[in-house]
Amino acid sequence: MAKEKGRKLIAQNKKARHDYHILDTYECGLVLMGTEVKSLRQGRASLADGFVQIDDHEAWLHNVHVPEYSQGTWTNHSARRKRKLLMHREEIDKLESKSQETGHTIVPLALYFKDGRAKVEIALAKGKKEYDKRQTLREKQDRRETDRAMSAVRRRQRT
Repeated sequence: MAKEKGRKLIAQNKKARHDYHILDTYECGLVLMGTEVKSLRQGRASLADGFVQIDDHEAWLHNVHVPEYSQGTWTNHSARRKRKLLMHREEIDKLESKSQETGHTIVPLALYFKDGRAKVEIALAKGKKEYDKRQTLREKQDRRETDRAMSAVRRRQRT
């Protein structure tokens, strides 16, 4: 069997970038059961309600939904079980100290396969206020409008 190369995205948490200011990102491995890997290879997962918690100097991923494998037997996994993250001790200690500050949390951003291994991208984040969210949306809309106007000008210049 040929080795997989590159990055294959499984799930992405777009709402996290809307709800939080992303301060720092980390790539972590996951401890998974065999049926979880098979279910992920089918491209089925949801990071919507996920968060990371550090207990006893270990990082755990909570509330990430990986549906049961359809061809699984009694060895199938539970869909929302907590999963251990594989990180360096220094990274865990740094995240633990930063996440205890007011308003900081650790959220998953993306779940993907990298060279055949399941990885999750997590971020140290600070919650946005409602007016920050509106400001971000306004900036995004303004950027989109200027890009459209610029492309229209370019199109007119070509003809």
